[in-house]
Amino acid sequence: MFDRLPKVLGSVIEATLAPHPVDRYLELVDPMITWSDLRARIVDIERRTPRTITLILTPTRQWTGFTAGQYVQLSVVIDGVRQTRCFSPANAEGGRGGRIELTITSHDGGLVSRHLRENARVGDVLGLTPAVGDFCMPTPRPARMLFVSGGSGVTPVLSMLRTLVAERHRGAVDFVHYAATPNDVVYAAEVDDIARAHPEWNIRTVYTRRDGEIGHPRGHFVPAHLDELAPDHRSAEVFVCGPAGLMAAVTDYFTDLGRAEAVHSEAFTAPATFAPDPDQPVSGELTFTGARTTAANDGRTILEQAESAGLTPEFGCRMGICFSCTAPKKSGCTRNVLTGELDTDSDTHIQICVSAPVGDVEIDL
Repeated sequence: MFDRLPKVLGSVIEATLAPHPVDRYLELVDPMITWSDLRARIVDIERRTPRTITLILTPTRQWTGFTAGQYVQLSVVIDGVRQTRCFSPANAEGGRGGRIELTITSHDGGLVSRHLRENARVGDVLGLTPAVGDFCMPTPRPARMLFVSGGSGVTPVLSMLRTLVAERHRGAVDFVHYAATPNDVVYAAEVDDIARAHPEWNIRTVYTRRDGEIGHPRGHFVPAHLDELAPDHRSAEVFVCGPAGLMAAVTDYFTDLGRAEAVHSEAFTAPATFAPDPDQPVSGELTFTGARTTAANDGRTILEQAESAGLTPEFGCRMGICFSCTAPKKSGCTRNVLTGELDTDSDTHIQICVSAPVGDVEIDL
């Protein structure tokens, strides 16, 4: 009913219930009744491999759907701190009101992935954001498409395959997935089903740590794999998602072929830290005005320095994609560690995960 209320009335109600937003009161009744927050309830759970958990989510009314290949930000409270990470839906693309399927691989150093793998329960309500990202298939669909995935990078690629199946796509499709062992292939049964239903498509798995079928390729990506498993790949639009090494190898190969523009990729894997620029003098102080804390600038990103100072700012991807870590810069100069661009404007929002202070900086954290 809330989406039918005029915006002016909504502003009045928000002001009346200050200092807390309306959703802080509504969640006391039911966390799935929201005014503006997008959330999702876990309605089913599967553990397909020893290291993964698949969550089936029902989102609140604000969900507008997603395009195959896009990602969402999922947030959960761990030890009193809200943590946010990016995940790609694995189900076929759908519109408003549809369910969301997320398969999450637990890593040794993965705070959120391990927490969800060990603690998620049916009925839990998680924070969610609208789907974003441009790792998507073009419309109309290309006549030939090559999909290459590795490890947990299979989820956006599987979403694309499921979407093509739902659309009864008649074009040429090649799919090569890299996994350590057969036990690490999260969607092995479904991929086999798709292969049987579409014998005209080339769908194969390459194992990097053990022999597969007789005469079947093994090991990490080399161009010879495509020559054998997808011999017409040189004319395909290429979609690749997985470990950084796999994506770099595929991209380099097609670049050498003169077809760099044909490669589409997406990744959420970033360096744990961004090293200070050796050519940029490190000086000054970083002041967190909200916390009334000051620290000597050591050249790292503002997010990393804030965490070292004991602060817990919200963040998502840590690589400048999701924009969940923006904060107002009150004064000073910052450098974008990805582009090298300097920002000297005051009272402007910056992404603290990819911004490093240059001299004295005041940030509203």
